[in-house]
Amino acid sequence: MVSGHIPAPQPAGYRPEPIPLHVLFEDPDIVVINKPPGLVVHPAPGHFCGTLVNALLHHCTDLAGIGEELRPGIVHRLDKDTSGTLVVAKNASALEHLAGQFKNRTVRKDYLALVHGTMATDSGAIRLPIGRHPVDRKRMSTRSRKGREAETGWRVGAAPGRVHAP
Repeated sequence: MVSGHIPAPQPAGYRPEPIPLHVLFEDPDIVVINKPPGLVVHPAPGHFCGTLVNALLHHCTDLAGIGEELRPGIVHRLDKDTSGTLVVAKNASALEHLAGQFKNRTVRKDYLALVHGTMATDSGAIRLPIGRHPVDRKRMSTRSRKGREAETGWRVGAAPGRVHAP
């Protein structure tokens, strides 16, 4: 017979840092942040400080005990070089509700991308599983063997200064 013991998780000990945040909205339950490009959302190898989590721990002093150890109050993320809006839960109830909305895909997420060239069609959808890149584990890829279902609808919009004909 083989037996063992898995110890309880220990706090990560990430420290609050006075990193400026662009707060779009805040109430007792949530804070909505405009994340700039270049800011890592949560600590990871190579980024143990200077992250959005560190900034949030400074801004909202009671976040440390909410949610997972490495992502207090955060239910979704954006890549380091992506800018955009993040919703962060400030208490366990808000975290549960937000996590459910993301899990059930009732949250609408819109992205703006700039592309070079001419698109063959004005709209479409990409339906491929997404997971960790098979070689570069820091990247996501549609070439992953263990990907989860993902669908991205897209449409061509007007470029600044141009008129797009439907």
